[in-house]
Amino acid sequence: MVPPTVVSMVLSHGGESSRSDRPAGRGTTKRTTVDVPDEPSHEAGGGPGPRAASADRAAARRAERRAERVSGGARELEQRLTDLLRGGLAAAGRPGHGLWEETAARMVDAQAPGLAGRARELASIPASGAGWPARLLEECALLHLLDSAWLRLGRLPGPLAATVRTRVGLTAPAGGPAVRDQWLVLARYDTPDGRIVTRRIWLYGRNSERIALLLSYGAPGRAPAHALPVGAVIDAEVTPFPGGGGLRVELGTEFGEPAVTGTPPPGGTAADAVAAYGNALRDDPWLDAWPATLRDVVPAPSGDGWQLVGVADGSALPVAARALSRPGLWKLVALSGGGPLTVFGECGHRGFDPFAAWCPEGSAGVGPGGAVALI
Repeated sequence: MVPPTVVSMVLSHGGESSRSDRPAGRGTTKRTTVDVPDEPSHEAGGGPGPRAASADRAAARRAERRAERVSGGARELEQRLTDLLRGGLAAAGRPGHGLWEETAARMVDAQAPGLAGRARELASIPASGAGWPARLLEECALLHLLDSAWLRLGRLPGPLAATVRTRVGLTAPAGGPAVRDQWLVLARYDTPDGRIVTRRIWLYGRNSERIALLLSYGAPGRAPAHALPVGAVIDAEVTPFPGGGGLRVELGTEFGEPAVTGTPPPGGTAADAVAAYGNALRDDPWLDAWPATLRDVVPAPSGDGWQLVGVADGSALPVAARALSRPGLWKLVALSGGGPLTVFGECGHRGFDPFAAWCPEGSAGVGPGGAVALI
């Protein structure tokens, strides 16, 4: 489901963005069926030996127990959402109202960190300014949709079921054939998550034309792995994880040293970015944004904010509010000087969040291959 604000993001363009019209179900079930992946055989004859079979059975029991706890947490969360709506959203805005902090703690106990994270996000919405009840209702609806999807996991198509597992917080190993390519580093940034720091690195495969996401985590006092600079190119293999639109990958073998190229990634228009986000929502209704590269855009003031305007067709995207306070926005404006740039970032219902830009060759203060990190 694309929020209405997405449609209005394309300025001066007659096209329409794609929509997902999946209704949110209201009921729950008593028990969740979770598929447990088969363990590979360790015996020459093709069948598992006694020790391996015992380990397969133990893993299955652990997975079933965790699934039951997650299902219990999802049913409890459904009840809390129901109570909130019956009592009115205004109650969530009262000072000292600790409903969502308590709920998040309960989801952690239920071994559902994905549900816990979304519950914590709800706690910040009442302080987000005018119009917060509408935003809270929207996020509550998405959380209800996730609960309902988990409690009906056995009825979902395989790819959507994998996405639901990921969103709830169940991890699965990377699998499938490795993809070797020349991977251009589009962006790299760290975000704190409690005491852990999460590093996100966006890659673009020159041959596969695929965008991929590397995640790594740093414990307290230790930096995350993969310190790849924006604009560098690595010859490497990556293996995709299930779910999440196929974006997340695991970095495998690297061949040689990182190189530098002056060629920016190919990009499209603002309308292309919105359409891609709308299409991605059909497979993952909980997406806040989708990676996109805008080609030949110019940053320009727009009311109290900024927008990125396409030189070719005049279509535009508003810059997301969270990017307005970052110094990277002013770096982007200075680098442009009124001229067109290639900009990579995330396009979502809150606008476009720029992460990196590519300047014409010869520009001062740019990084490898003309790339400039904005975050």
